[in-house]
Amino acid sequence: MRTYTKEECENWIKGYGRDLAALQQRENCITAWYPPNPADIDFLWIARTFSFNESVLLWITEWGIWPSSENWHLYYKLRQSYGDRGLLHEAPGHLFQNFETDDLASFLQVAATNGWGGYVLPASPYPPKAFFSHDEYIDFFDEVAGSLNEVKEHFSHLLAPPATFSADSGRQRITQDGTSLTPAELRPNSNKN
Repeated sequence: MRTYTKEECENWIKGYGRDLAALQQRENCITAWYPPNPADIDFLWIARTFSFNESVLLWITEWGIWPSSENWHLYYKLRQSYGDRGLLHEAPGHLFQNFETDDLASFLQVAATNGWGGYVLPASPYPPKAFFSHDEYIDFFDEVAGSLNEVKEHFSHLLAPPATFSADSGRQRITQDGTSLTPAELRPNSNKN
């Protein structure tokens, strides 16, 4: 694993012919909601599916939102195991090679349990991409219709919003662009792909 600054992440994305604004649209999307314990998500399956024998960028874009959930010590000890003593805000990107799928799964699990958000972006255009949110959901997306069938099947048990979110009409989620959404507005048809 090697770490990237925000600018290096943007350059990596552009180098693979992608546009950050397009990544934020996520039109062909399936949303999987976190279970009560985010550590129960099959992060190893995500890492193996997304690596597709190429590198994968884990770009953490959200942190500090749920401070009581953050285990900075664990994150930095994991990062230091690679000889990297940098800080998250200095280098929020983590580039994993195709043989580092277990490492990607570990970093992704730590990020999710810390209440962070960000992107999982494979170098290859074929596997899906993902945005995981501090608001406890993962958007799996791809430009190709029907390419999310395997994701939909694997995470079928997590496709409905949690009852606590659905039942509380006053509860809101904040999207990455700052838009506030109520449960009724939050992509009600996103899982029909």
